[in-house]
Amino acid sequence: MKAHMQLGDFLVAYLRKAGVSRLFGIPGDLVIQLFMKFGKPRDMRVMTFSHEPGAGFAVDGYARATGQLGVLCVTYGAGGLNVVNAVAGSYSERVPVLVVSGGPGEEKRKLGILVHHQAKEIESQFRVFKEITCAAKIIDNPQTAVEDIHAVMQAIWLHQQPGYIEIHQDMVERPITVPKSILAWDGTFDRYHSDPQKVAEAARDTVSRLNQAEKPFVIVGIEVFRHKLVDQAVALVEKTGAPCATTVLAKGAFPADHPQHMGVHIGVISPEPIRRRVDEADLVVNLGTLLTDMNLGSQLPRLPREKLVWASENRVDISHHSYTDVTLDDYLQALLDAPIRQRREAVSYHDNLAPQAPGEDRPIGVTDMLCEVNAFLDTHPEHLVVAEAGDMLFAGLDVRFGRRSSYLAQGYYASMGFGVPGAMGAQLGTGQRPLILCGDGAFQMTGPEIAHAPRYGLNPIVVLMNNGGWGIFRPISEREDLLATPPWPYAQLAEAWGGTGIRVQTVAELRVALEATDDIPSFVIIEVMADPHELSPVTIKYITASVGETH
Repeated sequence: MKAHMQLGDFLVAYLRKAGVSRLFGIPGDLVIQLFMKFGKPRDMRVMTFSHEPGAGFAVDGYARATGQLGVLCVTYGAGGLNVVNAVAGSYSERVPVLVVSGGPGEEKRKLGILVHHQAKEIESQFRVFKEITCAAKIIDNPQTAVEDIHAVMQAIWLHQQPGYIEIHQDMVERPITVPKSILAWDGTFDRYHSDPQKVAEAARDTVSRLNQAEKPFVIVGIEVFRHKLVDQAVALVEKTGAPCATTVLAKGAFPADHPQHMGVHIGVISPEPIRRRVDEADLVVNLGTLLTDMNLGSQLPRLPREKLVWASENRVDISHHSYTDVTLDDYLQALLDAPIRQRREAVSYHDNLAPQAPGEDRPIGVTDMLCEVNAFLDTHPEHLVVAEAGDMLFAGLDVRFGRRSSYLAQGYYASMGFGVPGAMGAQLGTGQRPLILCGDGAFQMTGPEIAHAPRYGLNPIVVLMNNGGWGIFRPISEREDLLATPPWPYAQLAEAWGGTGIRVQTVAELRVALEATDDIPSFVIIEVMADPHELSPVTIKYITASVGETH
């Protein structure tokens, strides 16, 4: 970074100083100058995909898995608007992503004519992204360009949500002056600062209630994972001796094999022992839980506020008291520093899987697939599990893994198409080999992005449930023909794209295919021929609860 440089060069230098080493995106004419700046030899690896949604999901998976900033660069209009859905998912699920877009430039604006890729007005794309980012700027003033970029980046890190900057063609090589404060900047960003007095009061109030409670329960939410507070959450659960569960969005945010972990809490559709234990609790401590319909199992909370402690979004609500300006990390540390009565309670893990039927030559149901995947992960604990939206999102809630594994899914925004590119981005960031649970409907959206895996040295395993369509909607649809998808030869496509394809029809064949992946260095698509009307246990529960609510 120099005191005087071109704006495009400054952006690359700034991001490198902030620790960014990868850029995701697709070039286009209105961003090509800037895109090629990233492509110069500056220790910045550029990861391109076939379609902007794939690049958007991949950068989300990268940032989601690593906790680092993801950077996405797209062209104006046709590129930027193509990636809106992926960025909306990052916004709603608190994933830090910077979106960099090109634009037509002042000279074209002055012509007073429509510019190609333009929608309604030149600023239309900017206004769209203002709705799905925590900060958005058009960088059009050389005098304030540096401060504007830095402000967006600071907001991204502060809110852990996407930000947007738009740099038009005629600004990329514009000379700018870099302020001394940015030259001296150490590359880190501020986080929220708590009010120490409020932290102390919130902790005292919580500890008093915890020490009086006879049957407390802890629910771990997504902010624990996003803010890298898993160790602190584990320490607090161990200190209380209370059983705990995670939410749908936070599956994987607490070690699934921990002796105090009961499983995933999904409101009234939780496994019966979890639902009953939460209902019996005289105090439920929610750590970083977002109040969403998916986390609540599509129904309203059942517990009265008098029994609740809710710490999220930089505040703590305790019964009818609220403490603002209290960050989750400071709150957890204050609890860990306080004297808390420890309990002893026998805790068992619970899922929704019924025992498998005898015989291994029978057709594969979703429960059979999950049992085989769990058995595989028990002996292969190093995998990253990624669940696609649709039936596989709910199926993934019954995947069990140990501390050496991890888990990713869009558990709230739930956009189909996240799975394959999101897993590829995650493997680029962590090095863990992904095992992806994916339906054929979602795979037809973004699954072909897996063809990029060989050139990036990636080898995900896709367990593809082929039931001939969008199966999750079949129980509530009068027109099943509207849910059908074309019969792609998925296993054959894997071979054509440089990977390995295996088609299985029985439980025994799936078990052999999973074990075979150990010796396959390429990506693998295991095409599982499934009954069109077979669904995961949690999906059936969720649909039943949702239909009951609407009637």
